[in-house]
Amino acid sequence: MNSNSPPLLSIVAPCHNEEEGLREFCRRAVATARSIAGDAFEVVLVDDGSTDGTWEIIAALGREMPQVLGVRLMRNHGHQLAATAGLAATRGERVLLIDADLQDPPELLLMMMPIMDRGADVVYGQRVRREGESWFKLASASLFYRLLSRLASVAIPRDVGDFRLMRRRVVDILLSMPERDRFIRGMVSWIGGRQVALPYERDARFAGTTKYPLRKMVNFAIDAITSFSTVPLRISTWLGMVSAACAILLLIYTVVRWIEGETIIGWSSIMAAITAFSAIQLICIGIIGEYIGRLVQENKRRPMFMIESLAQAGRSIEITGDFAELNAAGKRRELERLLTDQGEAEEDSSRARAVR
Repeated sequence: MNSNSPPLLSIVAPCHNEEEGLREFCRRAVATARSIAGDAFEVVLVDDGSTDGTWEIIAALGREMPQVLGVRLMRNHGHQLAATAGLAATRGERVLLIDADLQDPPELLLMMMPIMDRGADVVYGQRVRREGESWFKLASASLFYRLLSRLASVAIPRDVGDFRLMRRRVVDILLSMPERDRFIRGMVSWIGGRQVALPYERDARFAGTTKYPLRKMVNFAIDAITSFSTVPLRISTWLGMVSAACAILLLIYTVVRWIEGETIIGWSSIMAAITAFSAIQLICIGIIGEYIGRLVQENKRRPMFMIESLAQAGRSIEITGDFAELNAAGKRRELERLLTDQGEAEEDSSRARAVR
């Protein structure tokens, strides 16, 4: 592939401690991409602060295959920001976002491309069955998607992850969105356009263990709901109104009993009522705090992610500190410039050696 011409296809895969299955993923992804685009493709592997040998494998794959671009983040940012960093490094006219654990088969790209040829802006994989996952994971995921579909202000398809093929214009709009607490599948749904589902059966992990324990799943669900719905704030308002109504009724009851000269008894019931109202107040404060906390993080204007270096075709490109100050769209343009300049410099050097 000529480094000066943009590829037809980009494949982005965030990687965190995926050394056991990364080579197999790359083999299958490259074989699929080559059958579609010849050599006019790139595979962007993002090392999200791995603590095993993931980066060494990515660098080795980059030396073996010029289409592989390694992006190394300075620390672990989490799946959504790692995916955003990978998208910012892509140059392809069509971009496939996929996990590196091989639960989402890269070969499905062969079915996605014809759908996009017929005019789709986004083709997303919709899971009809999930192999190798516990009943708790399946039940909690089902509950999450159904709750989100009712609360979200935009239509977000059920049982859909980040596995999707997108046109360049969709990726560019996605990168222009400035929020830090990202929920990519919801953000893509918000963009609109023609989005088509591709039902498929999700495989078990090829190797390794899940990177989404219960704590991360809960945080991810909170990010998703607070990013695309203000319903929790309205729920807290209604809870407050119901609590106030109950308090007024209790006050009227107390005054009536006092007028009738009856002694009010039942300290346990009073304490239970106080405890219940206090719990409702704390829940409401917690909901408001979640939204305020996100506003604080957004107003800090910190970089979404920090790239340490790039690796491609045996060369390493160090990233300067000024890069962190750019927004996601600016990062994509700067990465494209760095890769183009590096490729041109190597071509000039090769021609000079040939002349000598």
